[in-house]
Amino acid sequence: MAEPLWFLAKRSAAAAMICITFTDIVGNFATIQGNSMQPTLQQGHKDFISLLKGDVVFYEKISAPAYKYCRGDVVVLRSPTDPDQLMVKRLIAMQGDWVNVPGSHEIHQIPKGRCWVEGDNGNLSLDSRNFGPIPLGLVKGRVTIKAW
Repeated sequence: MAEPLWFLAKRSAAAAMICITFTDIVGNFATIQGNSMQPTLQQGHKDFISLLKGDVVFYEKISAPAYKYCRGDVVVLRSPTDPDQLMVKRLIAMQGDWVNVPGSHEIHQIPKGRCWVEGDNGNLSLDSRNFGPIPLGLVKGRVTIKAW
């Protein structure tokens, strides 16, 4: 009886290590929280049944270390105000670019090592309009697939 359990334990440990490595290096899934990316992405809710009604996206992490992003990419990033929270926003400008802040007459040049992100639904989005250019190090990956 111990032999099959040991075999199952070894296979489970190997599968767990493969999954952890995949999510650390290749990519991961994120659920959409809030209305800031509507109409492109729809939010889910905290309870399980309502979560299934929202969008789930896959974001790849391979381009993150080299900051190989393009303007217009939808990215997953850590919130500059709450490091435990992930945000999904559209990349508007990269370092060195000039950006006109929507709703104002301000024009900013994005400093080196930073980028400008905005939600598609500007009226309901907490983004660079609120906290300015964000460090590129907060960007965790580029959304490649709307999985759900």
